[in-house]
Amino acid sequence: MANTEPRLIEVGTLSVLTADSQAMLDTLVEQSGWNQTPQDWALFGRLGSIHVVRDEHARIVASGAVLPLGEHAAWISLILVAPQFRGRGLGRAVFEHCLKEVQAMKRTAMLDATPDGERLYSQYSFAPLWRLTRWHRAGAPGIQPDARPPMPIAPDTIAALDAQALGFARPAVLADLMQRGDTDVVRHAQAIAIVRAGRIARHIGPLLASDEQAAAALLSSIASTTAEPLFIDVPDERPLMREHLCAAGFTPQRGYARMAMGEAAPQGMTAFIHAIAGPEFG
Repeated sequence: MANTEPRLIEVGTLSVLTADSQAMLDTLVEQSGWNQTPQDWALFGRLGSIHVVRDEHARIVASGAVLPLGEHAAWISLILVAPQFRGRGLGRAVFEHCLKEVQAMKRTAMLDATPDGERLYSQYSFAPLWRLTRWHRAGAPGIQPDARPPMPIAPDTIAALDAQALGFARPAVLADLMQRGDTDVVRHAQAIAIVRAGRIARHIGPLLASDEQAAAALLSSIASTTAEPLFIDVPDERPLMREHLCAAGFTPQRGYARMAMGEAAPQGMTAFIHAIAGPEFG
């Protein structure tokens, strides 16, 4: 008689990010159409934790990551499942594993959810804080890069403004992004942004500014001097940013909801946030 018991989904934690596991995680990203790079996985392996499900051949077929931020928050992200294994509960199993780790640390679980993810996470008492949209601009080969040398910007400068905006500090995350050889840190008037390489496109964010006009001016400057494809994730309550995005050839790709579990979400000055660091980083 056939065994009709549902198969237990075993979620494990990577103790070491080996070359083989890195390659399998990169494949998951590619299959899912996301923008993460090997450097992003390395950041999670160093500053957080990576959780996976393997098939009978020990291949990674689902993933999730946890990144402690500040003293009280932790970010859950990179819930990815290989196409041929979707619909079997692997994504939910990895998410629950990540959530239990956050709860064991007694931190507030936070994440940026796609519409499908929002329906799942709401079942675990996550509630939306605000909404944002990913915008994409295709490559523009005719654009000439800015020939002027970038102004040196101390990591502490952007880290302090970032902590004020989010309500928690993440200097090690920002330092990792800023120290990459393909990252630009740019400033215009009262706005500052990190522009880093991704698998598909360069990613603008975080973009922080004291007012939306300064943020929109910096966005336009970046777009006008960047030939590569661009991604940027912008809060929906930014009409001037939206106007400048459309003028620069960006189109909306997908929506997100910034969500937190419970009522202890850190409170920051979100008016300073004109683009986030990415849904994987908060």
